[in-house]
Amino acid sequence: MSLAPPQRVWWKPLGRTERLWVTLAVLWAVVLFLMMLVWGAVGKQDTPVETYRTTTQQFTAVTDEFVKNYQVGTDKGVPVVAPPPGGDAYLRASRWAWYPVLELKKGQTYRIHLSSTDIQHGFSLPQEVFSLNYQVLPGYIYVVTLTPPEAGEFPVVCNEYCGIASEKVGHHSMVGKIVVKE
Repeated sequence: MSLAPPQRVWWKPLGRTERLWVTLAVLWAVVLFLMMLVWGAVGKQDTPVETYRTTTQQFTAVTDEFVKNYQVGTDKGVPVVAPPPGGDAYLRASRWAWYPVLELKKGQTYRIHLSSTDIQHGFSLPQEVFSLNYQVLPGYIYVVTLTPPEAGEFPVVCNEYCGIASEKVGHHSMVGKIVVKE
C-alpha cells in the first residue's frame, strides 16, 4: 500500500459560510485591537511614565534617609512615615517585606517611588479603591502618582512569587500597609 501524492490543488476554496466566519473573526480582532488603543488613551490604563535606573545601594540609602526625615511612629517594628502632601515617598520591597509603612492624607497627591533590593516583586493595592498593580524590579525605580480618594488602612500586597522552591515560607505574608488619614 503506497501513499498517493496530493493532488495539484489539495485544498478547496472557502465556502460562503466559512468566508463569513473568517470575516467575522478578522473584524472582531480589529475591534479588540482598536479598543486597546482607546482604553489606553481614555481609560488611563498606562504604566507609570517615569521609570529610571538605580542601584540597590542607592535606593536603600534614599529610603533610609526618607524614613529618618519623616518617621512619625512604628507599626509592629516597621517605621511609619508621613511624607509631606505633594511630595515624594519611597517604598522598598525586599524578600518578604515592604518598608516602610506610609501614612498619607486623603485627597493629596504623592509620588510613590518603588524599587526592590533583591528579586522581582509585585506591588498591588486593592481594586475597590486604587486598582494599582505593578511589577517592581531591582535596579529600577518606578514612580507611581497616587491620590488617595478615601481614608483607611490599605494592604500593599506582593502578587509576584518572590522565592525559590526551597524557600516555601514568607511570600504569602509579604503584606505592607498604606494608612490614609483625613
